[in-house]
Amino acid sequence: MIEDDLRAAFARHEPLTPSTGPLRAAIDRLAAVRRRRRQRFQAAGVALALLAALGVGVPQLRPDRPVEGSLLHGLPADAPTGALNILLLGVDGFGEAPSYRLADSVLLVHIPADRSRPYLISLPRDLEVSIPGRGADKLNSAFYHGAGAPRPDLDAGYDLTRQVVADLTGVRVDAGAVLTFAGLRKITEAVDGVEVCLPKEVRSWHTRRVFPAGCQQLDGAASVDLLRQRRYLPDGAFDRDRNAQRYVDGLIRRAVAQDVLTNPARLAALLSAVGKNVTVDDDGLPLTKLVAVLPELKSVDPVGLSLPAGPSGDNAARLSLDPKQGRAFLAALAEDRLAQWVEQHPGQVNRTR
Repeated sequence: MIEDDLRAAFARHEPLTPSTGPLRAAIDRLAAVRRRRRQRFQAAGVALALLAALGVGVPQLRPDRPVEGSLLHGLPADAPTGALNILLLGVDGFGEAPSYRLADSVLLVHIPADRSRPYLISLPRDLEVSIPGRGADKLNSAFYHGAGAPRPDLDAGYDLTRQVVADLTGVRVDAGAVLTFAGLRKITEAVDGVEVCLPKEVRSWHTRRVFPAGCQQLDGAASVDLLRQRRYLPDGAFDRDRNAQRYVDGLIRRAVAQDVLTNPARLAALLSAVGKNVTVDDDGLPLTKLVAVLPELKSVDPVGLSLPAGPSGDNAARLSLDPKQGRAFLAALAEDRLAQWVEQHPGQVNRTR
């Protein structure tokens, strides 16, 4: 009897119960977004990181001439128009199971609308910027504030850094990737080492390893060691940024030599090797559309640049944008006329070989 009364009561009140449809739909949408973000690596991963890093690649393997054909066959040719900007973050995690903290390598790859050639722009880690919700702080700390603790979220760290970089530069960031040092080591090992050409000797502050001047083949551990160095370098973090560009130069050369970008089996093996140590943002510019841009490039001979910055008067540990050159550089970037800026400032070009 009691059971029958309860059934009758529920039946009377059921029409008054709010529909769960909208709530369920919202939950499903949120879950789908999170799944898509977490599966970015499986979908694009290292491929986007390598293709974005093409801005420092293969001037000898593919000299200054029009590029013929697509690097990845069978992809749609509906390449986007206008200038493109890809953000690459290198995160120092301090160990095998790191608590990811700071994005100490911040690289912006700019592909102009005329598709003349790529530009790789290093943004100083110590540059003082405005971080939403945090105020003024170093650029590399934007990743830390976004990622959170105690289990950092690479996606969230990237998203906040992306916002800060867009606000700083005044350009839209179309795509990007985060690569931890553990992932960098695994990528290097997956391609059997990377050749890096140094203009001067580098001594490791962490391991006392010596990297002689000239070209040398580095394994995964040595690559990570080199890219962490700044204390013994004449220009500190600026020299580390230049060495990061030299490493990416060697990585792309190696990837091209091994057909990583054109051989699905080799690309899959590389993706498997890196695993969770890479996260990719391709919401704004899908990988297939990014790849479709490559055949349009008149030259793959890149131009390496650094955002002009200097010591801050208020805090010696921070940098500030150069009041004259820095503003002129950002204006040239936003207006897609870096070629003219480089012609006027040839001494600002970073050599990778």
